[in-house]
Amino acid sequence: MTACVPGVPLVAGTPTRLQGLRPLVGPHTRVLVLGSFPSVKSLQLQQYYAHPQNHFWPIMQALWPDAPWPCDKDYAWRCQCLLAQGVGVWDVYAQCEREGSLDSAIRAAQLNDFPALLKRCPNLSVIAHNGGESFRHAKALGKMLALAGLAERVELHRLPSTSPANASWTFEQKLTAWRAVLTP
Repeated sequence: MTACVPGVPLVAGTPTRLQGLRPLVGPHTRVLVLGSFPSVKSLQLQQYYAHPQNHFWPIMQALWPDAPWPCDKDYAWRCQCLLAQGVGVWDVYAQCEREGSLDSAIRAAQLNDFPALLKRCPNLSVIAHNGGESFRHAKALGKMLALAGLAERVELHRLPSTSPANASWTFEQKLTAWRAVLTP
């Protein structure tokens, strides 16, 4: 019997229909970080930004060094620390077909239900797109915000991707850009 691993096609060369992760948000979420779609590693572990070379978690820890970040990579604790800073995480796509982890391989993508999420985040004031693929949908998201009467309250920002594939930006450059948007 063959086990189906999220993000890994059963037949080589055949894209698999993948399901994204649930949103990581709370009633005090003021900043929503939007990625494109979880990497293979993130899908396997069911954790946002699980690839060990992704800069997302190190950037969050650098932005809030006084938060009680776990020393042992405890994902649930990381999530609680992030939510305590008013930061949530989700992706633009709910589902897609893709081989590997690169955004350029995403096909037949379905957008997430942003109107429903906006109702769960009454304090949302910033949407930070983690990279270009996510930001491609900023215009559509802006229309959704306008329909919800939130366009004046919620700012949209494009940030450099924290992915290891974005090697043209150093960690320090990424940190500076993220700090400008995420910290008051």
